Amino acid sequence: MSETTVDLLVIGGGVNGAGIARDAAGRGLSVLLAEKGDLASATSSGSTKLFHGGLRYLEYGKVRLVRESLIEREVLLKAMPHISWPMRFVLPLHPDMRFEGGTPISRLLGVTMPWLRGRRPGWIIRLGLFLYDHLGGRKILPGTRRIDLRKDAAGDPLRPVMTRAFEYSDCWVDDARLVVLNARDAAARGADIRVRSEVTDARREGDLWRVSLRGPQGTMDVTARALVNAAGPWVGEVIRDVVHTESREGVTLVRGSHIIVPRLYDHDRAYFLQGSDGRIIFAIPYEGKFTLIGTTDAPHEDPSEPPRCSDEERDYLIAFANRYFAKEIRAEDVVWTYSGVRPLYDDGARSASAATRDYVLTLDAEGAPLLNVFGGKITTYRRLAEAALAKLTPHFPTAGGEWTAGVALPGGDFDLGDKGALIEELCGDYPFITGGWAGRLVRLYGREAWDMLGDATQREDLGKDFGATLTEAELRWMRDREYARTGEDALWRRSKLGLHMSAAQRAAVEAWFAD
Repeated sequence: MSETTVDLLVIGGGVNGAGIARDAAGRGLSVLLAEKGDLASATSSGSTKLFHGGLRYLEYGKVRLVRESLIEREVLLKAMPHISWPMRFVLPLHPDMRFEGGTPISRLLGVTMPWLRGRRPGWIIRLGLFLYDHLGGRKILPGTRRIDLRKDAAGDPLRPVMTRAFEYSDCWVDDARLVVLNARDAAARGADIRVRSEVTDARREGDLWRVSLRGPQGTMDVTARALVNAAGPWVGEVIRDVVHTESREGVTLVRGSHIIVPRLYDHDRAYFLQGSDGRIIFAIPYEGKFTLIGTTDAPHEDPSEPPRCSDEERDYLIAFANRYFAKEIRAEDVVWTYSGVRPLYDDGARSASAATRDYVLTLDAEGAPLLNVFGGKITTYRRLAEAALAKLTPHFPTAGGEWTAGVALPGGDFDLGDKGALIEELCGDYPFITGGWAGRLVRLYGREAWDMLGDATQREDLGKDFGATLTEAELRWMRDREYARTGEDALWRRSKLGLHMSAAQRAAVEAWFAD
């Protein structure tokens, strides 16, 4: 039995928990983050891999959320140029496009232009894209343009019924690595990051929290001056069963499922597809050889039930995509599926799609402070962390001020446009590495790729070769620097190399961790 005292104990190792831990540690607070599984093992590795303003949220009148997200989009892009990059999105105009019923815009048009009968006309999309281009003070990303699908390569994989489209900008991000890098940066600033460590009980003792923690080394007691509940889908369970308090706030759990299929087209743009039911999905180039299609919005009642893509969700995504793509997808084409549970703030919305993606922070300061985090999205995680610290710092008068804007995550201390030169430099310094391999390492580790490869002069210096360019040196880096403890951690969160490996190769990685 061991014991420690910290200023802040954060429950939950998703993007919100890791972001808050990083921000707090950088302000000089002592921080312990406890994650009962792996970092990003739930919602934060189950996203559509985008940080974006949320174009469709404009239909719900969420202008402030969209504006904040658009501003943050370029802040994040500068801070993590290795694990994120700009992407152009093609929005084809399909004759079956419809508004989702009940949105403010659909109700307004239903009254003023009833002849549209719920259709989403091209001019309203262009108006939305104009706002999208100008709400956030865009500086880096190019604006919207019209394209003729009969002449542009973006039209080649689509059904000929679509002849016009808009093309706009958003950004792709490696969501799980975003969490890991925030946790690593928090640790570099003094935070104690504990994975496979569950908070089993927390009780107030005067102005302190007495917290019980169960982890790989047994149990321990931690005394904390403040507690942050960033447990995502389990935020309600923590309130009820761990900290034994009450809250009028709650979350609606929504499962978002995705399918991965062999690459559907050759160019590097993504598609924003609108359905006859008013919903939208994305089709995104993924891991070089694949296309990612998602997401669904399905109720998920029990947070203890692991989210899985149901046959119904798979078939829905296939049918949706097949209305657009000329080459039909079949169920047997799906090579992988993944799902995440989004803990959306319960605002009383009538449907999962309509529930707000904004975050709500509540502070219980009756005694030692307790901050509960409801909702949120990847794009605004850093702003959420700043808002969380704004609520907590009155209890820590010596804490520093805001600092994270513009500060690079580990490995990201280079300009966005230098990624190609960085790949060439890595190939020059390590001639035995191919361009594709070097590109993968730079996209995962940025400038830290050199630290991971060390003084190797030949491939054999990196230890055992597990296939798909994964070596023992990289696994050691994931284990020793990035908190990976299993093959699943390494192959499906720290990387997506599981998609490129055989079952035997994946088993060998799992065995390496077991040894």
